[in-house]
Amino acid sequence: MKLSSKPENILDQINSKTKLGDLRTIAKEIKKDRELATELWSTGRFLPRQLAILIMDSKRVSQELVNQLNTDMQTHPFEERNQLMDWLMANQLLKDKKNIALVESWENSPFALQRRVFWYYQARLRWLGKIPVDNAAELYSRLLARIHCYRNPKTEDELMSSVKTTYRKTAVCITAGNFHVEPLK
Repeated sequence: MKLSSKPENILDQINSKTKLGDLRTIAKEIKKDRELATELWSTGRFLPRQLAILIMDSKRVSQELVNQLNTDMQTHPFEERNQLMDWLMANQLLKDKKNIALVESWENSPFALQRRVFWYYQARLRWLGKIPVDNAAELYSRLLARIHCYRNPKTEDELMSSVKTTYRKTAVCITAGNFHVEPLK
């Protein structure tokens, strides 16, 4: 994809010494710009993609878009993939009720990164005390079932350690409530 002059000028400001705070400063100047975000994302480069996430319009995020972003993220190394999804969650997905509803539907998503976001969000709600714990035993039971199925992974996706780590963190947040569940083994 041939870039227009605006993203070219921005890409000239981004190099290996660019810090995340620098990206936030650039994003603050740009505000929201869907077309620019699309062009920056299309570069396939990590830092421009992080900037693209910051300038997306959260009201225009859809399941189809998240699926495409998720697929595109698979071209990045493990840590970059996780960081891109974390930025998407923090800067877009949790900023809008419609997007939060998407996150809440990802418990059984075919995408490991989306399942990771679902369980992280469940842990975050409990950690911040923003959800009653009345469904905690049921959620914990479902979580244990998932953890146990990962003991004999069938695919590379199932080996994704960040998903397993998120499951464990969520289990800790759930078991910290005022109800009795067996501790995670």
